[in-house]
Amino acid sequence: MVTKDQRRRQLAREKFERQQQRRVQQRRRSRVRTAVIGGVVAVVAIGLISAYAGGAFDSDSGKKKDDAAASPSATPSASAAAAKDPCAKPAAGKPGTQQWKKEPAVTIDKTAHYTFTLDTTCGAIPISLEAAKAPETVNSFDFLAGKGFFDHTKCHRLTTSAIYVLQCGDPTGTGSGGPGYTIGDENLTAFGKAGASGSVTYKAGTVAMANTGQKHTGGSQFFLVYKDSPLPPSYTPFGTISADGMKVLSKIAAAGESSGQGDGAPNATVVINKATVTKS
Repeated sequence: MVTKDQRRRQLAREKFERQQQRRVQQRRRSRVRTAVIGGVVAVVAIGLISAYAGGAFDSDSGKKKDDAAASPSATPSASAAAAKDPCAKPAAGKPGTQQWKKEPAVTIDKTAHYTFTLDTTCGAIPISLEAAKAPETVNSFDFLAGKGFFDHTKCHRLTTSAIYVLQCGDPTGTGSGGPGYTIGDENLTAFGKAGASGSVTYKAGTVAMANTGQKHTGGSQFFLVYKDSPLPPSYTPFGTISADGMKVLSKIAAAGESSGQGDGAPNATVVINKATVTKS
């Protein structure tokens, strides 16, 4: 017999998959719009793309990873959210707009140790990368960080019930952006095989790829797990957050999210001022 808790988790996972599919459709529409308008008037294209990105973050398209039940009337005001903000003002600068048609060739040393450091407005989050187990993913992050792709980007989604993650890596801040290419899935057996529920436990401290719910659709978006979370084994785990990084992540999670329903934009102003990948 399926318990109420199991049913709630199942519904959360199903809603997450639907949201991922909607995001990839939005991304495709955005690319088509860019291509068509760009061929006519480049200046107008920039304006329209900005307007599109700004309006795409609504109750569905800006969400990513899990769902929760809370009173819809609990949505905080802007002043209430600001009062809970534990983070500093972002550094001057804007996210980049560069895109690539295909993923970079793998050039990393699979036997070396790499650290992905997010210098955020809330503190530094160092992440130890799994180069041997997820070389394609780590290589892509090394490439994108080197291009400044993550600099000045918001972590746009926080979930605080059923699944516990902070999602980052989208320059548009809408949940539909990416680098222009996708990468393959890797390391999906890291947490074992799925049980009867169809999920495994993504452990606290895990960093994994977001995707559309379909195979091999990862881009630049990733999520940081701040509490053990049940998810299908479909999201490439490629890094582990340091103890100091977990303290920063816990601070962000404690500030809550803006929808009042357990799934929305963080109340904390989480902006990646600078992202770097270093080899040691």
